[in-house]
Amino acid sequence: MNMASSSRPRLALIAGPTASGKSALALALAERTGGTVINADSAQVYADLRIISARPSPEEEQRALHRLYGYRDGALPCSAADWAADAKREVAAAQAEERLPILAGGTGLYIRTLLDGIAPVPEIDPAIRAAVRSYSVAHNYAALAQEDPPAAARLGPSDAARVARALEVIRSTGRPLAEWQEERAGGLGGEVELAPLILLPPRDRLYARCDDRFEKMMSKEGLDEVRSLLDRGLNPMLPVMRAIGVREIAAFLRGELSREEALAAGRTATRQYAKRQYTWFSRQPPAGWPRLAEPLDCGGMANGLAVLDARLSG
Repeated sequence: MNMASSSRPRLALIAGPTASGKSALALALAERTGGTVINADSAQVYADLRIISARPSPEEEQRALHRLYGYRDGALPCSAADWAADAKREVAAAQAEERLPILAGGTGLYIRTLLDGIAPVPEIDPAIRAAVRSYSVAHNYAALAQEDPPAAARLGPSDAARVARALEVIRSTGRPLAEWQEERAGGLGGEVELAPLILLPPRDRLYARCDDRFEKMMSKEGLDEVRSLLDRGLNPMLPVMRAIGVREIAAFLRGELSREEALAAGRTATRQYAKRQYTWFSRQPPAGWPRLAEPLDCGGMANGLAVLDARLSG
């Protein structure tokens, strides 16, 4: 992820694990600067998941311009490349209006794709894709272990989507996916002056917020969201159906789990997701990107805005 020269247009980035306060800080910065908040969270792109994904409320969205929130139907999966193309347009639109574009989200793959570009993998042969997707993940994982052993070693044997992707790439292009990923094109990072801030509050505070968040997911509104998804009969492998909270609430609605069991399972899933994000954002972004370790409700909001102000004016 490259930093850019100070003569280039500014782009703010507020990233971190779920429930770390990204949306609140982005809104505060947007109100302070007249900026546009651009979603960088893979669940918040779906119109079906306002409560489940903890999207900004309608009242919050009225306080500042928000883009790429709830703009896709759940039946249409949004890849990192899809989102990056849309985000580029929104960044350009904000800049054309002399507004500060403010990326806010916790999907590291989305952020890396936008800033660094994407691997130029050719279109996959439809026949190969159909064949791969017709088999179970166990079958595909065994095949991947034979055809691309390093990829199989990196991936879990139950990671159906990534295993299928790696297998179809090696079969369609003759090159491992990892080789393609070493080549990046179309990134925005070299065209902007990036002002990043990573939110990494204390884990105990973060996990407590995760617990509170899943409690809200189990509200009538959250249950209604998942019920509507189930009523549509969507493919259970779609990202919208695999979002944190959907499976646990769906099991409750089907009578497979009690409310307390669903709460426990959902809280565990949310904490595990936050832990993975926390680890990623601790290690992957450049060391020069500032990290904010204090909660926003304990002085962190003012300090976070000060860090961003300094980066934006530098």
